[in-house]
Formats: sequence, structure tokens, C-alpha cells
Amino acid sequence: MNSNSHRHFNVAIYARVYEVQQMAKLEWLTSRFDVMHRYIKIDKVYLETHRDMIVAEEATLQQARDFLTSRGVQVSGGITVTVNERNRFETYCYTNPEHRRKLREVVSYTARLFDEVILDDFFFTNCKCASCIAAKGTRSWTEFRLDLMAEAARELVLEPARAANPNVKVIIKYPNWYEHFQGLGFNLEAEPPLFDGLYTGTETRDPVVGNQHLQPYHGYSIFRYFENIKPGGNGGGWVDTGGMRELDRYVEQFWLTLFAKAPELTLFDFRQMQYPLTPSLRGAWQDRGDTSFNFDAMIAPLRQPDGTWPEETTIPTAIGYALEQVDGVLGELGVPLGVACYRPYHATGEEFLHSYLGMLGIPIDLRPKFPAEAQTVLLTESAKFDADIVEKVKGQLIAGKTVIVTSGLFKSLQDRGIRDIVELEVTGHKASVQEYRMGWFETCRSDTPILIPHITYLTNDSWEIVSGVTETTGHPVLHDAAYGSGRLVVLTIPDNFDDLYKLPNEVLARIRTVLLRDLYVRVNGPAQVMLFVYDNNTFIVESFLPEPVEVNIIVNESVKALHDLQSDTVLEDKQPILDWRQQSTGEISFKATLPPHSYRVFQLM
Repeated sequence: MNSNSHRHFNVAIYARVYEVQQMAKLEWLTSRFDVMHRYIKIDKVYLETHRDMIVAEEATLQQARDFLTSRGVQVSGGITVTVNERNRFETYCYTNPEHRRKLREVVSYTARLFDEVILDDFFFTNCKCASCIAAKGTRSWTEFRLDLMAEAARELVLEPARAANPNVKVIIKYPNWYEHFQGLGFNLEAEPPLFDGLYTGTETRDPVVGNQHLQPYHGYSIFRYFENIKPGGNGGGWVDTGGMRELDRYVEQFWLTLFAKAPELTLFDFRQMQYPLTPSLRGAWQDRGDTSFNFDAMIAPLRQPDGTWPEETTIPTAIGYALEQVDGVLGELGVPLGVACYRPYHATGEEFLHSYLGMLGIPIDLRPKFPAEAQTVLLTESAKFDADIVEKVKGQLIAGKTVIVTSGLFKSLQDRGIRDIVELEVTGHKASVQEYRMGWFETCRSDTPILIPHITYLTNDSWEIVSGVTETTGHPVLHDAAYGSGRLVVLTIPDNFDDLYKLPNEVLARIRTVLLRDLYVRVNGPAQVMLFVYDNNTFIVESFLPEPVEVNIIVNESVKALHDLQSDTVLEDKQPILDWRQQSTGEISFKATLPPHSYRVFQLM
């Protein structure tokens, strides 16, 4: 980290081979880099040597490397293994001898020039040519591609790289769509131990227009998940400008990546850093008021005497300001905590549901191995890929622990032994519910109805914590069953995951009470307000809502006050939490207001 770096993370910029080629003209590189560097504290630049069968010339790479090094910037190599990215991301064919030869050649060439090489997130295969069909044989495409790409990693990348440069560090960058990795050959089980490091695609872009339709929380949880796959080996998070309709959505991806404790943030790419801050994008930050991101403060030094914007007002202007804001609080945060969740390698089921749950204010700690040491475990449908999952659940319950399973997982396991724990059935029937009941007296209503699966159970064998009620009956939303000295809780998931956001605040509060029992804080309020918890009594509350929102921060009654680390103010006005008998629950509540698209950082006092 150089003297011009941020205190708690590094910043890198990735340059595609197309822009690297233009660096043959040193004045082109100088003028563009100087504008970027004026606003962004750049620690590293990745110079790509290959993409779409185009290879950058060595003289150009050396000139660009020397220029950047003279500016105090570390330079690494990058490789994108595509034939034609514009043709639906056409990848190399790994049964094609010519492609295999080409990749070994490119890797050797790059490793000879750089001591660190990263593979951009196209080291997978979508080829179904005649050669691949023959090589697949009777295996599924998933089985075939997992084996093929693990072999390609060893023989076509790592072997030639280390032969060309014994000191080279080879990193594999994984994209954001991990639920589907195995089908294209990304092997999260075999590859991370082989490579010197991995890198995380934390870009979530716009959840509606983006191809993956990822929820914002995904940018945080995926980094933590990959960190659990290779502890200490996750080099950073990677964000691009794709789908950027508003600057809020763009910079929020930086914040989430860094809240996850990523040591480096890579901005893709050198070309995109030239994009102008258009009037529509600037307007997205206007009239925010008292927010984490003060647009007026950012632009004040940039305006010309006549009130106009300088021509160089590009995306880096916003990036630099956003990173300065978050750097001021990152040093106060400890190690991230969350509800232990389990996703076996190569699993599918209730795809990306963890990100939706994170958007409900439920911190997620996603792991590739069953977290038997955890007091509370949350399991979604993907856990069905573990053949021994029912016995593992029983073991937790016999030990007096709590296991929360989704309705999707229970349905998948109800003929695999889980009904030995509780005779409950997720039927094929559906219910449209808008009113909810919690116990005898507490009721609430959502603005619109949602469709949920209907669950049947044996009266007095298990109990409804929250029910969705229709005109003449009810349908479990949160259900509780005893087994041994533990508790099995079934969380009903709507057919449309978006409908989780429509649940009333009172229902969300009850769900959080059950799922977050092992954390020292929870936040009650609407969906799309997220909570990030750390092991040193610090936490972040972040709102993705377009309007101001008031939330209740629930902590143990021993807490005296909350210290707002950004404003250096103290919240002292607290209220006791009472049960239905008006007896103290041992908890207290602090009210806090969040402006639109903003976050607040607190510490217990």
C-alpha cells in the first residue's frame, strides 16, 4: 500500500486488451490515467494480455507497465479466456487441441511478464460442439464440465504459468452467479485449493434489468461465502458499471464489498472509468439531505466559476468520493458475523434465496461445509445435495441446538426422513394470504396478498409461531417443533421471493427474533434495510429504500447507549421491550432514522 492509498483497502483497475492496445500511444495512457488518478487512489492496474483471441504486444505491455510503475502503481497481468465475448460469451473449447495449445501459450507469455496473473471470470465452458458431446459420453454436462475444467486448471493454466515463472501467483476470479457454476464447469470444490488465490465478483448491478437479477445483499454475502471456501485467500471484490441507472446502485456495490472486509476493490474497467457523470446520473444524488453520500459536497470543488462542469467529470469523481466516505469507518469494524448457513458444493435449490433473506435484515454467513459448531443453523433447499443432511439436522437438535429449514428444503426431504423429526407436510396446495396472526391477540396485514405453499401438521405435535390467515383458515408462515432438546423451525418461502419484502414489519420482527437469537443486535423495520454485524460490538444498518425510514435497533438491556461512529454522536433514548404480559424481555430498543440509500455505523456503549 503506497502513501496515496486508502487506509483499509487497496483499489485496482482492470484494463482489457482493447484498451491495453491503445496504450501503445503513451500520451493516450497518460492523459486518461492522470484524470482517473486525480480522484481515485489507485494501487494496482491489471493489464490484460488476451481476450477474444487478441493478444497484446509485449512492447506495449512493457511500456504501460513501466509508466504505471513510475507512478507508484503495482502492475499485474490479466487473461480472459474467450473466443468471442460478444457472441454470448463464447468460451474456449477445452476438447479442442488448438484452443488448449493457445491457452498454454497465452498463460506462459503472461506469467513471464508478471508475477501476479488473474483470470477474468470466463474460465468456464459453454461449448457443446461435436467434440465435447463425444467426450461427455454418458455423464451429465455438469459432471463432464466439472472434471474438464479442473483438469484444464492444472494442465493448461497452473502448469505452464509456474514453468514460465516459478514465483508467479495465479488467481482465479469467480463471477457472481455461483448457484449455476457447476453447470458450466466452475469448480468451487477442486479449483480454490489449486490456485494461489481467488477473487470475487461482487457486482450486483440493477436487480431488475440485470441478467442474474441479484439482490444488493448478494454483493456482501458472496464475498463472505468465497472467503469461507478459501480462508485468507480471497483477494478482493470486483465491480463494474453494468446496469447503472443510478449512481446510488453503483457505489452501494463498493460499500457492500468493503463491509464484507475485502482487502482490495477492483474497478472494471479502464474504459468504463472514462464514462461521464451524465446529468441524469448526477440527479440521482440530488436532494438526498442528511445522507452518507453528500452530493453537493462532492461536486463543490469541481464546478467552474460559471457554474458548469469540467469535461473530465467522469465516473472516478463519484468513485473517489464514495471510497473516502467508507474508508473512514472500516477500521472500526471487526470480523463479520452472521447466521450460519450451509450450501454444499455444486448444489442448487431456492436459487440466491440467501440474498433475499439478507435483504430482510438477516446477516448471512454462507459456508460450504456443515457448521456443526453453530448454535443456530439456517438451511435452504440447496442443503438437499448433502446425502446425510437429515442425520446432521438430528445431531444438532439432539445437542439442544436450533435448525431453521425453509419450506423448499422440507418438501425436498419429506420423503428422505425429515418427517421422523416432525410429521409435517408441504403440500402441493397454495394459499393467497394478506393477514397474519401471531398468537391469540396480535394481528397485522400486508399491503398486498402473497402466494405461499400450504403446510399441514399434527395438532399439538408442533406449533405455529406466525400464521397467514384467510377468511376461514390459516397457513403456517413460521412453524416450531421440538426434537430432543432442540428446535426445528420451518420458514415458509413464498412462490415469488420478492414477496418476502411485502411481509409486514411485525412478521419480519418475529422471524428475526427466531433467526438472530445468537447475535447481540437485530433491527426491526421494513424489508430492504440490511444489518451487518461484527465481533467487536460494531454493526452497520443500511437502507436500500428510496425514502427515509425509521427503524428500531434491539439490543440487550445492559447496553447504555449507541455510538454513531460517522457523526460521533450518541443515541441514549431507549425503550424497554415488553412481552404480551407487559413483562421485561431483557432487551431495549433505540430508534434511528436512515435517509434513502444510506448507512449508519454504530458501536455498543
